[in-house]
Order: sequence, then C-alpha cells, then structure tokens
Amino acid sequence: MRLSRQIRDRLTLEKGERALATAPTRGGSYVVATSTALHLPTPSGTFTRLPWERIDQASWKDGWLHVHETAGGPEHHVRLVEPGSVPETVRERVTATVVISRDARLPGGGTVRIAGRRPATGGDVRWSFVFAPGLDPSDPGLRAQAEQVLQDLRRQTGL
Repeated sequence: MRLSRQIRDRLTLEKGERALATAPTRGGSYVVATSTALHLPTPSGTFTRLPWERIDQASWKDGWLHVHETAGGPEHHVRLVEPGSVPETVRERVTATVVISRDARLPGGGTVRIAGRRPATGGDVRWSFVFAPGLDPSDPGLRAQAEQVLQDLRRQTGL
C-alpha cells in the first residue's frame, strides 16, 4: 500500500515494515496498520507505535477503534471517519501474534490470563499476565504465584 505524503512525512517506519491499511480519524490525522505495528495519532501530530504483540485487545464499535495495551498499559480510543480495512487488519495482526492464551486459577485464589505472544518479526515468546478484577497486579506475592503457573505452563507446552 502506498502512503500519502501527508502520512509519510510524519510516520517513521522500521526497516522492512510496510503499510497494510490506513483510515482517517475525526481529528484529521490517520491510523496506520503496518506489517509489524499499529500507529496511532498523537495530539502533537506524530504517531505512537504499538507493536502488535503489545496489544492485548482491540475492538471496533460505533465508529471507534478501542485498543488496550498488554500488562495494564494505557487504552487508546480513536474515532475513525472511514475505517476501510483497518479494523479487520488490526484483528488479524493481533491474533497472529498469540502463541498461547490460558486462564489459570492462582493457588492463593483468583484467576490470571497468561498470554504468550511472538512479535511479527519473529523471536522469543513474550509473556504477559492479565489478573482478574480486584487482584492487584503489583502485589509481589500474587506475581510470584502467576510466575509459578507460567513456569508450569511453559513445561507443559515446551515454550
């Protein structure tokens, strides 16, 4: 896909990264989905680059693209004027990074979703925890329990 000059002048792509889909936003900028990341507009006119494996969830509803980063990172909400193939591209690219996703009961009570994701560029699996509501992800004891569950999962799967 060929990017317009307006987008090209403000977007920095990594070596080998190529644009797959773009959509204009209500604010006059663009969302750009590439082979390795989602680029979201910032108020300053630049872009925030989110590698696909750092996106925990993305959804499309009522003209809004909602993106939730992994590991409790920020949420992004962008109003798209003409979505084109951006929502489908985001869904496909995020899903393609998931190697494994399991919900597990923690020994001390509560649950955690453990996700293993591989970057679009390849490489090692990166792990993340999403704790059930009401559990404090910064609690060292809770994190230790989740790490133990992860070690068991890695032994079982060979990852």
